[in-house]
Amino acid sequence: MQYVKLGSTGLDVSRICLGCMSFGDRARGGHQWVLDEETSRSFIKRALEAGINFFDTANSYSGGSSEEITGRALRDFARRDEVVLATKVYFTERKAPNIGGLSRKAIFTEIDNSLRRLGTDYVDLYQIHRWDHATPIEETLEALHDVVKAGKARYIGASSMYAWQFAKALYIARAHGWTPFATMQNHYNLLYREEEREMLPLCADQGVGVIPWSPLARGRLTRDWDESSERGASDRFASGLYQEGDRRIVEAVAAIAERRGLPRAQIALAWLSRNPVVTAPIVGATKPQHLEDAIASLSVQLTSEEVAELEAPYTPHEVVGIGV
Repeated sequence: MQYVKLGSTGLDVSRICLGCMSFGDRARGGHQWVLDEETSRSFIKRALEAGINFFDTANSYSGGSSEEITGRALRDFARRDEVVLATKVYFTERKAPNIGGLSRKAIFTEIDNSLRRLGTDYVDLYQIHRWDHATPIEETLEALHDVVKAGKARYIGASSMYAWQFAKALYIARAHGWTPFATMQNHYNLLYREEEREMLPLCADQGVGVIPWSPLARGRLTRDWDESSERGASDRFASGLYQEGDRRIVEAVAAIAERRGLPRAQIALAWLSRNPVVTAPIVGATKPQHLEDAIASLSVQLTSEEVAELEAPYTPHEVVGIGV
């Protein structure tokens, strides 16, 4: 396994982050494609054996059961000081005043809930899952700073938003002497490259680590365009992420994979990881091969001709994945 610093922090993370959204309890609001605890534990154990030390979950995944499963497995299979544990705050299944969002009250409540479910007294990375239009960013940033100063989080991160919003948040935090965001978890893959316009250059300039979600475009980069999956058939969120013109990119991935004798996932992830601003893609796994392909992709070196072949069919997309 290869390790890099997380942005400009001193934290060492594996170049693959295991996304834990696919681990959960269906009876507690989990999707039909999530894995039960026994199966999930085997993926986490294999990841650790391969040298992956970076794990990402969220308070909202499967009603909080993803955090519980992840926390129990890491306690059983790893030393706490050797793993980097990340979770997120914003979304919630409950609908009531002061539940969810990024108010000071919500953040203080949810960090304690996450720590309880994870079975730890701190997380390494605490991320806002989206931008909260109903709460002043100053309130959110000061609350996150206080979470760090209380020892409940080591670093803080952000997720999908406009680059101007992220720049504003970085500026305000530094102007007040508050903890700035160390990471950006954004939507970035071969089918959706709008982040290359402003967000990725901003992160490179500010020394922010980039940990993209959906690096395989919800699996679309790993199969024929017209082929579906159990997740794809029920994933309403993903229905508006990609467009018919992306078919040509999927075909380019398939052509290179066939010539190389490699799975398509390895080609798509190798393209993502070659970008120096990307710290570690967040890879979900529901089959053993998903994890093995992610690990193997770090050894795949694409030629400049192959990169050009992959990138040439891209056409501009509507900005998606940042709304609530």
